[in-house]
Amino acid sequence: MSDKQPGETGPPAVPDDVWERFALDNERDIRSSAPKEPSARARLVTERLRQEDARESERTSRRIFRRSPPRPAQPEGWRTGPAWREMDGRAARRRRLWAVLGIPLAVAVVVVAMKPSLLPGDPFGSAPDAPAEALPLPVETAAPTAPPSSDDSGTPTLDRPFAGSPAERWADGAAGIVLPKATPVGSLTKEQVDTALDNTRTLLVGANLDPAALRGERPAAAISVLDPRLPGMVHDVNQWLRAPDRKHDPLALFSRFDPAEVRLVGKVVKTRGRITFKEGENASVAIHADYTFVYPVTPADGNSTEVTRTIVRRVLDIGFSDPRKFQVTPGKVQIRRYSEDIGNSACDVYDGFLHPYFDSTGPSGAPPTGPTVDPYDRSRGVSSSAEGTCGTLSRT
Repeated sequence: MSDKQPGETGPPAVPDDVWERFALDNERDIRSSAPKEPSARARLVTERLRQEDARESERTSRRIFRRSPPRPAQPEGWRTGPAWREMDGRAARRRRLWAVLGIPLAVAVVVVAMKPSLLPGDPFGSAPDAPAEALPLPVETAAPTAPPSSDDSGTPTLDRPFAGSPAERWADGAAGIVLPKATPVGSLTKEQVDTALDNTRTLLVGANLDPAALRGERPAAAISVLDPRLPGMVHDVNQWLRAPDRKHDPLALFSRFDPAEVRLVGKVVKTRGRITFKEGENASVAIHADYTFVYPVTPADGNSTEVTRTIVRRVLDIGFSDPRKFQVTPGKVQIRRYSEDIGNSACDVYDGFLHPYFDSTGPSGAPPTGPTVDPYDRSRGVSSSAEGTCGTLSRT
């Protein structure tokens, strides 16, 4: 049925779906054209910029001496900035600049790395190249062919006790006793040869560098590595120390000073020499040691500043036999042969101590009767002069 009565007139009826589309279209148009409320973040940013512009304008109005126009508070490029072409041009110019500067800079870095001393003021704390005569000597690996050069320009003092001596370039103490690398020898293993070398070093240090032994005390460390089964060895050494005389002189193996007479200057004894080894007889390793020790001393009374030096050279042949084949004490060494040269000690004095002489007092004991020798000359043999003679030294 229709609500329209018969006989009524008016606009034709509009279908429902047309009205629905009309309503939706009007609502969408109204929503898109309505003014939008700024977001909270946008309002905050706008307000902050407005306040900064206001403060900048206020500061500018107070600085009457400033002629340039006020600078906007926002950073450059926040709203506008250089064109992309302009930015690309600046980057290209920077790259060209670094290319021009980079090559010379890289070359300079390489040159300075190779020779830092070229930099002024020594920024790395490196000292200038030291003269060759002031550098430490390399380790001695073979017998020298000539004595060291003479240098009489220095006089020994309490501060520089080795001045004017070739020993000034020698190693300090035990650092100068460098062992060769152990290898198997005959029936002995590498470990056994290594033990023999270590004990030889202990013997040298204990007999010539140990502070207690140098003060005249018993050289216990040196004696501890000697084989007590070697006929007479340890027994004889103990007798030499108890009652020294011409035939039983402990100075044949040990360096000893009378503490009532002299004292060492400082804590350094200069050392130079070498150790070699090879296969020996009777299933043993034969070790050869040849070392020179330089001792700076001053009178013990403490009132003198005079310094002199005593030089002792020792040559030892050490044996270490295979305990599985011979009646020896495992781990101990045997002294097969020994000889020494002693420079600057009283002649014909056999009390078991070295007695250096000073320029202020002159030599003590008997006058020298042997030829003049250089105590630093390691190219010559030991005791090359007549047996039992006391020679004159060319230098100390």
